[in-house]
Amino acid sequence: MYAQLVKSEGKKSAEEMSPEERAFQDRVDRGEKIEPKEWMPEGYRKTLIRQIGQHAHSEIVGQLPEGNWITRAPTLERKAILLAKVQDEAGHGLYLYCAAETLGISRDQLLDKLHDGSMKYSSIFNYPTLTWADIGAVGWLVDGAAIMNQVPLQKTSFGPYSRAMIRICKEESFHQRQGYDIMMKMAQGTPEQKAMAQDALNRFWSPALMMFGPSDKESVHSAQSMAWKIKIDTNDELRQKFVDQTVPQAEYLGLSIPDPNLKWNEEKKGYDFSEPDWTEFFEVIAGNGPCNRERLGARVKAWEDGAWFRDALVAHAEKDAARRAAARVAAE
Repeated sequence: MYAQLVKSEGKKSAEEMSPEERAFQDRVDRGEKIEPKEWMPEGYRKTLIRQIGQHAHSEIVGQLPEGNWITRAPTLERKAILLAKVQDEAGHGLYLYCAAETLGISRDQLLDKLHDGSMKYSSIFNYPTLTWADIGAVGWLVDGAAIMNQVPLQKTSFGPYSRAMIRICKEESFHQRQGYDIMMKMAQGTPEQKAMAQDALNRFWSPALMMFGPSDKESVHSAQSMAWKIKIDTNDELRQKFVDQTVPQAEYLGLSIPDPNLKWNEEKKGYDFSEPDWTEFFEVIAGNGPCNRERLGARVKAWEDGAWFRDALVAHAEKDAARRAAARVAAE
């Protein structure tokens, strides 16, 4: 999930709710969409801002590990495909920032929170992409994990978020196929290329599992989000679905999942697997991952370097508005 540690208030019982809150919950339970100008609990609004904001930041920061490989992709076709994918991620961030703005927070405020560290982005983007095979692993595993979470979010209760996810999911499905195609070419190539693909899988497997957030027993803030249908599935449910989907794909490639405890569990009709290293996860979230400083530094630099252009756009808009106003006065 691209929003891994979104904390909401504790879940209220029906007796604790105000009449407005009960009416709101009834609408959510009926599957109705909540629109920006309609009444909503303040906790609902704040939780959505945190989740959508983190999701948007993750899409934008997520361009960095792949953008670094556009000029180094092995063929012109691969360059064009990767360029299109990075452009898609920018668009996803735009949709999500727009959805968050309908809740009363500006894009500048969201980016300030990203830059000062008070709002996070997905831990997965704090790992380096060392080889071309890593770009395949990112598409296959990272986008695959994202899709696992984002498809249910098309049913989330907040209308703008739900509608944004419909297009995002369509594009993410192509991203996953692109990554899997890279891994397939590598796995079917020379022994050195297959070894490179296996190495990428080895390094990205555990961080991909962390994308869904902490284990349910540690995720104490999910109950209210699920009651509000901001969150649709639990972290562990999504992680299990991801493993069950991905293991057969790895077997088809002839690659091995780097988990000695991985085995099929006939009783639950799914795979048993090792827990990720949650100590590492919280270290990365806290800003101590391999690429945290590099990623955030790149985003801050891009924002500062673009200040002149934003100022020019504002000045042009103000001058244009003044000209239009003067023309109206003259016409009168």
